[in-house]
Amino acid sequence: MDLGLRGKIALVTAASRGLGRAIADALGAEGASLIICSRGTAALEEAGAAIAERTGAEVEMVAADVATAEGIARAWQHARDRFGRVDVLVTNAGGPPSGPFESHEWDVWQQAVELTLRSAVELTRLVLPGMKERRWGRILNVTSIAVKQPVDGLMLSNSIRAAVTGFARTLANEVARYGITVNNMLPGYTRTERVEQLNAATAAREGLTAEDVSRRIEAQIPMRRLGEPHEFAALAAFLASEQAAYITGQSIAVDGGWIRSLL
Repeated sequence: MDLGLRGKIALVTAASRGLGRAIADALGAEGASLIICSRGTAALEEAGAAIAERTGAEVEMVAADVATAEGIARAWQHARDRFGRVDVLVTNAGGPPSGPFESHEWDVWQQAVELTLRSAVELTRLVLPGMKERRWGRILNVTSIAVKQPVDGLMLSNSIRAAVTGFARTLANEVARYGITVNNMLPGYTRTERVEQLNAATAAREGLTAEDVSRRIEAQIPMRRLGEPHEFAALAAFLASEQAAYITGQSIAVDGGWIRSLL
């Protein structure tokens, strides 16, 4: 299937590793030109070179922390100066700290808001005028299965990713008439550093080993395994495509069946 992404410009944040890198790789393989960003220069350069070599895509790299206004502006300015536009925006950021309510003072909540909610809102604010003018755009937010079924010990993520969901669902209605779709992608337990870190934190909190926690999680997943980043990235490529033009306002899980709800 030709996804119609050849010649499109995609900005993918937190793309030096994990889900962001897999998404950038999938979009590049479909012919999109890429702007990828992350905080660490070395990992970013390695990722960009590997994606370009594997896919043949043009890959621009910019070191930017999207938890800050300066980083958001830097990522957008690089995309604008190099390509003049962004057709596909993928908002993605490392998850906020784990822990129960009592372990987080307000300054930690504020940092999580900046990282998770503000990054999605402000990047969207920058790319949206051009998308409306061209009457085509794709906005994809990487959130979490926690927005449909809260995960114990993830007070910040459960709360603030839900806010991203409300923002995206409302925006989807506002911009649909311009040919712009807005969707959320919900990764389940996937083989990433983030999941390894959360497993280690849970193990320390409960007096278990990380392996014990991993086995317990896998037992909760009907497929009895963790997902792979490329399996999640396949959804991003489709939602960014011409074929997905009538899909908007959705929150779609890639979780091996972990979420138990009907909707």
